[in-house]
Amino acid sequence: MKKRKMSATDKTFNVFNYLLFGIFTLICIYPFYYMIINTISANDISAAGGVNFFPKGIHFDNYKALLEIKGLGSAALVSIGKTVIGTALTVLSSAFLGFMFTQEKMWKRKFWYRFVVITMYFNAGLIPMFLTMKNLHLTNTFWVYVIPTIVQPFNIILVKTYVESLPKALQEAAEIDGAGIFKVFYKIVLPTCTPILATVGIFSAVGQWNSYQDTLIYVTEQKLYSLQYLLYTYINQASSLAAMVKNSGAAAVSTAALATQQTGTSIRMTVSVIVVLPILFIYPMFQRFFVKGIMIGSVKG
Repeated sequence: MKKRKMSATDKTFNVFNYLLFGIFTLICIYPFYYMIINTISANDISAAGGVNFFPKGIHFDNYKALLEIKGLGSAALVSIGKTVIGTALTVLSSAFLGFMFTQEKMWKRKFWYRFVVITMYFNAGLIPMFLTMKNLHLTNTFWVYVIPTIVQPFNIILVKTYVESLPKALQEAAEIDGAGIFKVFYKIVLPTCTPILATVGIFSAVGQWNSYQDTLIYVTEQKLYSLQYLLYTYINQASSLAAMVKNSGAAAVSTAALATQQTGTSIRMTVSVIVVLPILFIYPMFQRFFVKGIMIGSVKG
């Protein structure tokens, strides 16, 4: 097949597209790049706003100081555990409930669906929620991170809409062959719902990983602190200590010491990088499913 020769207009359009999307990509990447170069630059220069495009006075003492925080390893395990287990249970419950709410033979289907959806608009509040968790003996336990997040109405709606877009003949053929409701769910629905389940997984994983208020409200035992809560307290404490050192003994500190001395800016940047990096590595793995999962079923007809 003869290749069509591009006109001057086509070439100009392509150049403009590449340039536009290149600039947009740089705008998206730059904030993360800015955080990273500020964490490895001299802290006094970084605090003064002197690091914008390239690192200056490279050192890694900020990360060393962060790794020396007491209880960091156990807190990381708690965060990883609640993210993995919480995401798996949320995806499974969203898939099953979303599927069941499409089944006309489900007892009181419309009532239960509305009962779940209405919780998106009404919330009892913080104190009743705390008392509920306490009465269920979930406070100061690992499961307080997981159980309250299992049923997510928005995720259930996404899965329900997706399942409704699938051909009904798939389920009918399985039922003719003698498959029950659970077998249809496991053998037919789950394999065909990969895009929407990946989307739900991303939402749940990001929410679980970034959450620190659940620790603040329900947990007092240090061994159950999440990584985000531990780093949150570290930011508050270290920023105060950095300000005290700066105000009391800045004149007696050498230039070399100032370069590695902790500042509010260095602490915030380093903590942000540590918290954001895991999600940045995970997101590209599911990104190819994300757009298809969130868009399918959004247009009827």
